[in-house]
Amino acid sequence: MAVNHIFRFPSVIRFIFVNIPANAKWAQNGVTVAGGKGEGDATNQLNWPYGLFVDDDQTVVIADRYNHRIMQWKNGDTTNGQVVAGGNGEGNGLNQLNGPRGVVIDKETNSLIICDRGNQRVVRWSRRSGTTQGEILIDNIYCWGLAMDEQRYLYVSDARKQEVRRYQLGEMNGTLVAAGNGQGGGLNQLNRPTYLFVDRDHSVYVSDWNNHRVMKWVEDSKEGIVVAGGQGNVNAPTQLNHPHGIFVDTLGTLYVVDEFNHRVMRWTQGDKKQGTVIVGGNGYGAGANQLKYPRGLSFDRYGNLYVADYNNHRVQRFSIE
Repeated sequence: MAVNHIFRFPSVIRFIFVNIPANAKWAQNGVTVAGGKGEGDATNQLNWPYGLFVDDDQTVVIADRYNHRIMQWKNGDTTNGQVVAGGNGEGNGLNQLNGPRGVVIDKETNSLIICDRGNQRVVRWSRRSGTTQGEILIDNIYCWGLAMDEQRYLYVSDARKQEVRRYQLGEMNGTLVAAGNGQGGGLNQLNRPTYLFVDRDHSVYVSDWNNHRVMKWVEDSKEGIVVAGGQGNVNAPTQLNHPHGIFVDTLGTLYVVDEFNHRVMRWTQGDKKQGTVIVGGNGYGAGANQLKYPRGLSFDRYGNLYVADYNNHRVQRFSIE
């Protein structure tokens, strides 16, 4: 089937920057806002949730990996979510997804941009009622993380090519913005890039999963900067163990999911040697103060923290204090 790759972003997501005080703290006991009813495919369940995105009204949109769907949970309704993309079984039809990893909201066109990883494509799916299928934006890409900036560019990490590309109106191949020099641990390399964040200066932050570090690529640079981790993969404050979801606030503070240490860490700007644990870090488990191989990370406009608690099949919200 021929695919038209040319796509347009006439007006994309309103780029929201979150102001979080430098001394902010979060409740150590999380509240389950989606799932938490065991592994399954009912509307009150999740099956290994990955990436997530929080809308202006605190609606949470979740890549529900092994249910091959995108779920939406509205603020205050923790009983049941709504299938807003996929949910028609694993497959490569335009009405199907295969192990989605990431999702962002295109506000102005009221649609979702989805990393449909198992199908090696990025798709767009309208949020309007009655939508039954999506459209292919990019294919033949081993995508993982997605991000958008305020100038209507889409950024996508490719875990096979070990690179990040930026896409704009009409482009089929995109522009290389990070790495692309093969798999490795050099400053111009990545080893399984996963989640992304793009700041106001168009610097790209990348979770460099197998290198146990977060890298920052300043716009047009040929090498990245290690901004967190890179000191081995145990659980010291200087270390990360397979980082995933990342977020950067208006102060330049980096927040990162430290997957194998079952915690979320914070690195303040200028302090690249040591981070602090802000939630989790109490061993892996299903307690309110625990996480179990967490994946995605997001904040709402108030500074509340949301974490895709992968092995607990739930999304936890940690309220800012």
